[in-house]
Amino acid sequence: MSVSALLLLADGRFPAGGHAHSGGAEAAVRAGRVHDTASMTAFLTGRLHTTGLVTAALAAAAAMGQDTALLDAAADARTPSPALRATSRRLGRQLLRAARAAWPHPGLDRLAAAHPRGAHQPVVFGATALAAGLTPAQAASAAAYESVNGPATACVRLLGLDPYEVAAALARLAPQLDTVAATAAEAAAHGDPDALPAASAPLLDAYAEQHSSWKVRLFAS
Repeated sequence: MSVSALLLLADGRFPAGGHAHSGGAEAAVRAGRVHDTASMTAFLTGRLHTTGLVTAALAAAAAMGQDTALLDAAADARTPSPALRATSRRLGRQLLRAARAAWPHPGLDRLAAAHPRGAHQPVVFGATALAAGLTPAQAASAAAYESVNGPATACVRLLGLDPYEVAAALARLAPQLDTVAATAAEAAAHGDPDALPAASAPLLDAYAEQHSSWKVRLFAS
């Protein structure tokens, strides 16, 4: 168990491409649903308990060494938006490239060979956690954190929000982050990909499809 590896993997500066994606925040801002710190917090809370829960469970399962082909199929089934599926695989490919440089591991090599166009990002995230010596619970925590930290950072850039207020909002979400991560890890422990959480966020799916058609945008998704 490596705390330093956990910090590195959860660091937004880790070269996995996440900084170029808003997690739906850009479309939510344009729609007027996110316009200040309070509405951002509501958006992050909803994202945490839907997308965040699903990605954390997939990551925890991959960190347990479960079959990544089955987990990738499970991720595909839980991502109805074609735009989000493409984004997830693109981010998975970028993360895997960084992970293989940081933590060389046969499991990562096999994952790259099996998915030359990219496995889903949460599956790669969990496989990376396994290669880095992290526990499934740590993988779930880091994935849950990533599900809100990226969009929060995007909101600072999109709306010019006070970064201190945004940091405080994330800090207040900490108890919910812990709960979601624990729920995700517990679900993954059953060892059945079909039993993993499948919480949906239809508005995020709709936003992703809209965003992918924009000619001018700040973020890739």
